[in-house]
Amino acid sequence: MRFAVVVFPGSNCDHDAYHAVKHVLGAEAAFVWHKDTDLAGADVVILPGGFSHGDYLRTGAIARFSPVMASVAAFAAAGGPVIGICNGFQILLEAGMLPGAMLRNRGLKFLCEHVHLRVERTDTPFTALCSEGQVLRLPIAHGDGNYYAAPAVLAALEAEGRVIFRYAGPDGRVSDAGNPNGSLNNIAGICNEARNVVGLMPHPERACEAALGSADGLVVFRSVVASLAGKGALRAVAREA
Repeated sequence: MRFAVVVFPGSNCDHDAYHAVKHVLGAEAAFVWHKDTDLAGADVVILPGGFSHGDYLRTGAIARFSPVMASVAAFAAAGGPVIGICNGFQILLEAGMLPGAMLRNRGLKFLCEHVHLRVERTDTPFTALCSEGQVLRLPIAHGDGNYYAAPAVLAALEAEGRVIFRYAGPDGRVSDAGNPNGSLNNIAGICNEARNVVGLMPHPERACEAALGSADGLVVFRSVVASLAGKGALRAVAREA
């Protein structure tokens, strides 16, 4: 299992993601520079957090034009699992790989704290080992994490079960008190129609070891490994048949 961690100028969570999958999970990992077009034989692509290109214009607005994004889009179109974390989520939105946009946090302040999010769906590669309603404690670190989508888009996301994570309280109850940034419907993460592209604002890679205050994020990376291993087994059965 090989992860590609895409690095943009201004990425600052690329090494966190690399450490989580390489040294904690025990998978293969490689950094991929944003000007490259080769995903280094990746089975999974991670767009990490940070401040790509200094967040000029809008968060992710410049990174979407990086040469690597054409390869990421093609990888996703072929069914490859892609996860965008924080700034990576913002890049996926700007690139049109996920719907909606990010606004400034409702308090107009940068937030760096642990939050709770409830797992809404387990039918994505990144939540396959979760249980619906499971509560994860993960950190956030963003100034533009207020998810917005037009009413019709929001209704479609809800109707199609594409809201994957919601901000909640420690008990899993979804309320405004558990919403740190004002995101519509307490949305913390969504997926595309094919369900193989997931974006979320909290940082699972920063919550993969108990020494960091939480190891809840490890399930996200274990899920994609288990999901791809299952698909490999199915392909093997199909070839034998």
